[in-house]
Amino acid sequence: MTPIQHLGNIDRKKRLSQKTAFGSFTFLSYSVVAILFVILGFIIIKGASVISWDFLTTAPEEGMTAGGIYPAIAGTLYLVLGSSLISFPIGIMSGIYMNEYATNGKIVRFIRIMTNNLSGVPSVVFGLFGMALFVNTLGWGDSIIAGSFTLALMSLPLIIRTTEEALKSIDDSFRHGSLALGATKLQTIRRVVLPMAFPNIITGLILSIGRVSGETAPILFTVAAYFLPHLPKSIFDQCMALPYHLYVISTSGTDIEASRGMAYGTALVLIAIVLVVNLLANALRNYFAKKVKMN
Repeated sequence: MTPIQHLGNIDRKKRLSQKTAFGSFTFLSYSVVAILFVILGFIIIKGASVISWDFLTTAPEEGMTAGGIYPAIAGTLYLVLGSSLISFPIGIMSGIYMNEYATNGKIVRFIRIMTNNLSGVPSVVFGLFGMALFVNTLGWGDSIIAGSFTLALMSLPLIIRTTEEALKSIDDSFRHGSLALGATKLQTIRRVVLPMAFPNIITGLILSIGRVSGETAPILFTVAAYFLPHLPKSIFDQCMALPYHLYVISTSGTDIEASRGMAYGTALVLIAIVLVVNLLANALRNYFAKKVKMN
């Protein structure tokens, strides 16, 4: 075999391995998308027939085998809003402190390690902690505020880490330029760094909302009611929630077979709520990203 033929064989092997790797990656990517569409299609086919105006605006009836899921929808929105109001400011400010103010010493490294470990704690542990602290020790009982604080604690590590990474992605030259022009540290963070990092920060907020809206274990111990046909009157009342309501009518309802359609309809509504929230957050992220580019 001549050297030219040898080089040609090597080139063909490289192209073959490249095509094989590219084909494998493409197949896996489309497989993930296909699985997603199969799951969504299954839920839509099973649950679309149940969706109606009455289903969305009335309370459950006849042992949750009839009626609607309006109290569960409202309760889910209350918990998402309450946990967001608690976790967003604390998480973003903690990320700012970790990246902009804290020196990279042993304490900061310890805090980062603990934050990463906290993000891996099972949600049922957060539920037990919330029950012990907010429900029993603080005397809030099973209530919206107890559930909101528990969900906020669960989503804090994600928000802190994504905020910190978003701030790290901003080149230091922007900070140095702002400080050279006479701006203070706070003014630099507020008017230069945060606007540029905000589109990426929103990504963490989106992920935290998606996680909070679908959790069952934390609200099981702190806020969720088995059956509550009316809306809560204060933040110290219990409420229904879509994830727990879906669990109840699927596993321990009065007539599981009769409520099977409601279970699929509840799952479809929960997916739709998460999708709408994500779309709105993505639109907000794109808006701020365009605003940063224009400036």
